[in-house]
Amino acid sequence: MDDRCIMENLLLTTKGVCDLYLHGTIESPTANVHQTFDTALNDSLCMQEEIYKKMSAKGWYTTETAEQTKIMKVKNQFAGM
Repeated sequence: MDDRCIMENLLLTTKGVCDLYLHGTIESPTANVHQTFDTALNDSLCMQEEIYKKMSAKGWYTTETAEQTKIMKVKNQFAGM
């Protein structure tokens, strides 16, 4: 297993954890439980961001910039709803 594969696995796992913590935060029955999940979610989101930055710096996670015309098309499409 190479470094890129390890980082991809870490990113996917961290994203899954974020999803679980988000639902825990939303469904919390008490303020203490809510705060605990919220803190864990924020910590996990920070971890996810750091993993993404490292992958992006190595060229392992590339993104495409959306064309302004496509953005406006979608915006106009949903503006009429």
